[in-house]
Amino acid sequence: MDCLTLHCPAKINLRLKVVKKRPDGYHEIETIFQKISLYDEIILQRTTQKGFTLTVDTSLIPSDTTNLISRAASLLIQDRGAIPTGVSIHLKKKIPVGAGLGGGSSNAALTLLGLNRLLGLGLTREYLQQLAAQLGADVPFFVSRCTTAYATGIGEKITPLELQSRLWFLIVYPDVSISTAWAYSEISKYNLLTKSEKNTIFTNSVLSLNKVISLLENDFERVVEPEYPEVRKIKENIMQAGAAGTLLSGSGSSVFGVFATKTECQKALTLLPDQPNHKAFTVHSL
Repeated sequence: MDCLTLHCPAKINLRLKVVKKRPDGYHEIETIFQKISLYDEIILQRTTQKGFTLTVDTSLIPSDTTNLISRAASLLIQDRGAIPTGVSIHLKKKIPVGAGLGGGSSNAALTLLGLNRLLGLGLTREYLQQLAAQLGADVPFFVSRCTTAYATGIGEKITPLELQSRLWFLIVYPDVSISTAWAYSEISKYNLLTKSEKNTIFTNSVLSLNKVISLLENDFERVVEPEYPEVRKIKENIMQAGAAGTLLSGSGSSVFGVFATKTECQKALTLLPDQPNHKAFTVHSL
């Protein structure tokens, strides 16, 4: 195999609680991850040059060592030692940047999975998840086979969940990039950490629409909404358009509304106020 094309799904957080800050600087979280039908694309190609190169189709994303794709590739090469071939990596970006949709984490995860396959390294998915935990809180989830999951720790302890039926989501991105590091620092600064609710949320692993709506909560809204008032306005607009519930995803800035059907979701899209700087689109759960 000389070339491999991968599709990197975005995610939303159906629930996100920040439990505590650890001595190592990471935060313990409790979250429900949901993969959705919005994708970046990564193309991996064997080359004759040693090492790897990264190119990106947008100037909004760096192609240097700060990119999570580069960090993932470097981590895998460091872990495995010398690799007898070079690899070029090209990223085609569709997931908005700094939107709380996990684009960078998904890119990193699929880079680990893709290089493992392209180079025939034979590493297990469980082992790749251990490497993924060194890259960020969301990365192990994207390495996993789960499409819906309850995650604890820093996001690396993953319990599979299942949606009772496909859900549709109207996502609005206000073209504002919010720093995850800033959001976590604000949570700690104002002592907005939540109490752990571990083992109290689920009576079974299958989530109905009503259960999903009852679980919608995100601690980051407490720091993001005062600083970015447009987030609250977007939530109001989505609810007025008919959503069963709405929430900030991750640390933002994207907001999603939950719908039972594609028809309801697409109708709501047409009812949103026209905001030239906003990007709005419909997706479904994977």
